[in-house]
Amino acid sequence: MGMLQWLLHRDRQPIAMQKTPRIDDAIQRILAMNPRLQMARRFEERLTKAVDISMRYTDALTASLPSAHSAKASAWSSDPCMRAFFATPAELDKVFGRSETLRAFFNENPGVPEAYATLGMSMIERHVLGVAVEGDSVRHDVPQTTLWFGDHRIRMCGRSDAELRDEINHRLIDQLALQGLAKLAADSRKLLAQGRELRQERVALLARQGAGIRAVVGDGEIAEPDELDRVQTLIEENARSLAALRAPTKELDLELDGICEVMSNPAAHLFVEKRRIRLDLMNIVQEQGGPATHEIELNFAHIPGDPPAIRAVALVRYPREELPPYGLDIDAAMRVL
Repeated sequence: MGMLQWLLHRDRQPIAMQKTPRIDDAIQRILAMNPRLQMARRFEERLTKAVDISMRYTDALTASLPSAHSAKASAWSSDPCMRAFFATPAELDKVFGRSETLRAFFNENPGVPEAYATLGMSMIERHVLGVAVEGDSVRHDVPQTTLWFGDHRIRMCGRSDAELRDEINHRLIDQLALQGLAKLAADSRKLLAQGRELRQERVALLARQGAGIRAVVGDGEIAEPDELDRVQTLIEENARSLAALRAPTKELDLELDGICEVMSNPAAHLFVEKRRIRLDLMNIVQEQGGPATHEIELNFAHIPGDPPAIRAVALVRYPREELPPYGLDIDAAMRVL
């Protein structure tokens, strides 16, 4: 083989995707969810390519999240975001002080002074009639939009910002794999439906060919020889389709295809919406700005499922020293203060 022919031959060869330790770890997590995938053809090659695409997307998504906010009660008044999330410093103390996730994290990491954590919340937009000051006059029954944040939950912690973001990445990859499994369940139903349709088609074809009681009692029209030949061809094609449908490799390939399809198009299944909103101290949206207002960035994670959900999410830093002793009645402590 000459040099030119060798180069052309080389360029036609598929380029193998390099499987990094991170990609390998993600693949192992996916296989732990569905070990059957290991029996599919070229499962590593196919998963490696799909996971690489997903990981590039989730890396960018995680990096786009703002820096962690201080969750100290004393920082509440100086951080517009934390002030929007919590009505008072006492409410902030209550949410974090009651978190079993934080308590478990500090127990497992005795030398760590603070926890980096994810704070998830629901947000409700309320459209009300309020009061507004315009110049020297006061207007009543002014349409206003207020934001209310509730159902605060701390579910994930890390010893550093980088460690927390790495863990978020793992969970995002896991979520995409779960979406692939959900697609697999839908595809399996399609597979069953396809099998049912093929069997129904086979019954109709066999009946047209003369099988069954219809041929005995003379029900239906008599098929011409050419029509019988065509029906026989359709029956043979139907038989091949049914045989392929029952083949385990087809089912396994379908399972892997479902995972790879989702992970090769992660933006369609997993995304974070960013909104910039200007609020006053009462969490009333101020379109035109004004005194004592601040613009904040809100991040909303769209969570697939049945039904789907949307949750506001923020990264926070919470110091060990502010965690109350176990068993302390937070409400009673707040009343004393």
